[in-house]
Amino acid sequence: MFTHIVLFKAKEPTKENLEFLKNTFLSMNGNIKELKELEVGVDVVRSDRSFDIGIITRFDSKEDYLAYDVDEFHVEKVKKVIGPYIECSKTLDF
Repeated sequence: MFTHIVLFKAKEPTKENLEFLKNTFLSMNGNIKELKELEVGVDVVRSDRSFDIGIITRFDSKEDYLAYDVDEFHVEKVKKVIGPYIECSKTLDF
C-alpha cells in the first residue's frame, strides 16, 4: 500500500470555500481507477500550526500513485479547479 497525504492552506478559508474544496477532492472517488481510498478532512482546531484541509489517498503501489498524479480527471477536475483557492500545500508520501 502506498499513501499520499496532502495538507492545504486556503487563500481565503471561509466555510464556503472549504466546503467547495472538500467536495472537489471527494469528486475523485470512483473517477480515478488507481485511487483505492480517499479521506478528506477540514481542520477544526484552527491553531497557528494548522492547515485548513487535508487529504489522505491510498494506492496499491507507488506506480499507481504516479499514474493518478497525471490522470486527466485529477489534473483537469481537481488540480486546476483548486489552484486559485490554495495558498500552499505540503505532501508526505510513504
